Amino acid sequence: MRIVTMFTTAAFVALFSVSAMAQTATPSTTTKTPSATTSTPSTTTTMTKPKAMKPAQTAVSKACSAQADAKGLHGKARAKFRSDCKKNGGKS
Repeated sequence: MRIVTMFTTAAFVALFSVSAMAQTATPSTTTKTPSATTSTPSTTTTMTKPKAMKPAQTAVSKACSAQADAKGLHGKARAKFRSDCKKNGGKS
């Protein structure tokens, strides 16, 4: 029984290591001469930044949070109050 467990474990390790190796990028062995466009980042490798909230939205959110703090709300009641407050533009 111990041998079967050992072989099963070895099979899983081999299976997962092969799939992990298949997903890694292989380095290029050819050398390229640098071109004039290498100073700008490629569009395929750049990550997009999440959109920042507009200042008006941030102000409304902060105002609603301050109102919820003043009322001492927590949990679901706070979330519902803030949601309703933001829909009304910061006016409770």
